[in-house]
Amino acid sequence: MRVCSIASGSSGNCIYIGDKGTNILIDAGISRKRIAEGLLTIGVRPEELDGIFITHEHTDHIQGINMMVKMFDIPVYATGPTLDFIRSKDKQGVISMNHLYEVHPDKCIRFKNMEITPFSISHDAACPVCYTINASGHKAGMVTDLGTYNDYTASHLAGSDILLLEANHDISMLEAGKYPYSLKCRILGSKGHLSNEDSGRLLCRLLCKKLKYVFLAHLSKENNYPALAYQAVKCQLWEELGINSLPFNMSVANRDIPSALVNLG
Repeated sequence: MRVCSIASGSSGNCIYIGDKGTNILIDAGISRKRIAEGLLTIGVRPEELDGIFITHEHTDHIQGINMMVKMFDIPVYATGPTLDFIRSKDKQGVISMNHLYEVHPDKCIRFKNMEITPFSISHDAACPVCYTINASGHKAGMVTDLGTYNDYTASHLAGSDILLLEANHDISMLEAGKYPYSLKCRILGSKGHLSNEDSGRLLCRLLCKKLKYVFLAHLSKENNYPALAYQAVKCQLWEELGINSLPFNMSVANRDIPSALVNLG
């Protein structure tokens, strides 16, 4: 299994996952040009993509879909309400019904040699999901854009070799920042985004011997810093579990630059 964060943040999100000739994207929230360039840096041609799996309909997750479908004829997978929104915004009729495939929370999809499972998340979107991917004995768990989590969330992500985990904001920066009060309430609410500390708390629940790589993802440009997110999550591991030296590789997914390619072989 191979995983690369092509872009991650409130300005756009796109994750590549590949395994034995199967190549997919989770979200396409940046331009076709940036997606193609990011893929080429890891030796994947856009024409080799087998599908794009969408988490929800916000612009930072769907911005590049139309052009990716138009240029490369790639099928798109999402929940029904998300697909409805995508079609409603397709004013030029680029995306036909033949390109769209509905997924359902908690129903596993056998996609070539991958098993892909959507699961529901708490976010202010029509029917948002995140995904776990199993292939070649490895598991990747992706979870961003969630205001809160529970046992259901943790059960889906449990046993992951690779985690891409939201660490959106530092609470003090957000509260003291320039955002209007209504937006601050949205971000801090149960259908908003995870703080650094909550990200660390969730990671404490998911820690297992299999876990090898963690990407901290979807950082706010205005209300967080990569070094701050990293240290806050690491401190949470120390406070709750007494872990000082991380038993896995942890990095922060960049907003504009593809991450290093993680390859589990």
